[in-house]
Amino acid sequence: MAGAAVGLKPQQQEQILLDTQRNILSVAGLLKPKMTAEEVQEVYRDRITPKLLSFKTNELSDGTSRFDLNNELRSDETSIALSPAEDIAKIRRRANSAEIYLVKDDAGKVSQIILPVYGSGLWSVMYAFVAVDIDGITSRGITYYAHGETPGLGGEVDNKQWIAQWPGKKLINEQGMPAIKIVRSGATDSPYGIDGLSGATLTSNGIQHTFDFWMGDNGFGPFLKKVREGALNNG
Repeated sequence: MAGAAVGLKPQQQEQILLDTQRNILSVAGLLKPKMTAEEVQEVYRDRITPKLLSFKTNELSDGTSRFDLNNELRSDETSIALSPAEDIAKIRRRANSAEIYLVKDDAGKVSQIILPVYGSGLWSVMYAFVAVDIDGITSRGITYYAHGETPGLGGEVDNKQWIAQWPGKKLINEQGMPAIKIVRSGATDSPYGIDGLSGATLTSNGIQHTFDFWMGDNGFGPFLKKVREGALNNG
């Protein structure tokens, strides 16, 4: 059995990579129905550029398939412990780097950035990709790709109607601060508001804290400030 497991490992890794690529294309609005694995890989190669972002310098370097978040978080050399005041998303540690993804439009110019965000819900850590417009402010969409929340309650993060609220919402306000607000109801008219998940207050709170952290100073906030100043403009 051990030999069989070893033999399957590359296949499992390949499937994980393909699933990641599908999720990235989905949140970028590039995933079409019934795309084959080969089509997913082709569109990903043509339109997506992985980059490694240093939280220390907010500089980008070439992304690498060897980046493993779990491994990064195990070492004091590649991650930092968060104080209780800093750890609003309840993730305990933050890696020194993050793999992000630049999305090119039909003209080959960067039009959006895919950022990985995660934080604790009621029962689990919830992992998502959020697409950010090249303006460094506006959400283009979100997809939660891993969580263990209760189906029908916190699991509603997978609900298409809930996800459909995110495009066009402002992640950052005019003062450069995290701006998304998860509220109980009536959020659709606000540029910052997202309706909370019915019957899942703690999961909704977890999403709020996730965005407060990752759009803030200890997350992607300083990088998005550079984006707003034109760091990714072509030419």
